[in-house]
Amino acid sequence: MKTKIYMDNEKLIAGITLKDASMPEDGNMALHSCTDPSLILQNRSLLAASIGCDLNQFVCANQTHSSNFYKVTRDDLGRGAASKETAIQNTDALYTYEPDIALCTFTADCVPVILYDHSSGLVGVIHSGWQGTIKEITLKMIDYLKQNETCDPKNLYIHIGAAISQEKFEVDQDVYDQFKNLGYADEYMYFNEKTNKYHISNQQTVKRQCELAGVPSAHITIDETCTYINNEGFSYREDKKAGRHLTFVMKKQ
Repeated sequence: MKTKIYMDNEKLIAGITLKDASMPEDGNMALHSCTDPSLILQNRSLLAASIGCDLNQFVCANQTHSSNFYKVTRDDLGRGAASKETAIQNTDALYTYEPDIALCTFTADCVPVILYDHSSGLVGVIHSGWQGTIKEITLKMIDYLKQNETCDPKNLYIHIGAAISQEKFEVDQDVYDQFKNLGYADEYMYFNEKTNKYHISNQQTVKRQCELAGVPSAHITIDETCTYINNEGFSYREDKKAGRHLTFVMKKQ
């Protein structure tokens, strides 16, 4: 089981799984995009063991490119871990204050976001594909935490995980216009005259959303690995049948 650990200290562990040809289904972690669900559960169980928990401590959502988020409690333990049907429905971001719950999000080019509040102990994950970025899911969730969970954005630390690079994320006018309408993404886009396509950095746009929500720039890190180019990346743009990375965060006791 190949994983890239982004954070591992006395308070939390967080990281992302990687594509691995030696693993069942190349290390795919997604029940919604697989050939054999039993192999996905095998992969998930290996991940759980590697980070010091059981599979029934995973909590997963049925991601729909929405701007919806959900507060996870101990009552949610195991939701979506072994079955799509038990996942938290129509949700693309999860957060919790509870220890020993592995919050999970699935991506193959989309931007995974991990957040941690060093004051309150809150942890969270966000799935921000380009549609989620247009809907400002990250900005909205941080604003919600600020207003409803007494979370000070200055105490947040954000890690933006591996995703498709600006070089490989090429779009037509309609998607460009939606990013343009955000009013703050212009510097993260360029036009390629040879291909008549626009190129957008979804990661940098998400970073800007964090900054607009009040997170200090110094508290934001980015994994610039391109999931399209890198052979350890799952890329939906490269292969519509691609598996998925699992990005996780778990607060420790």
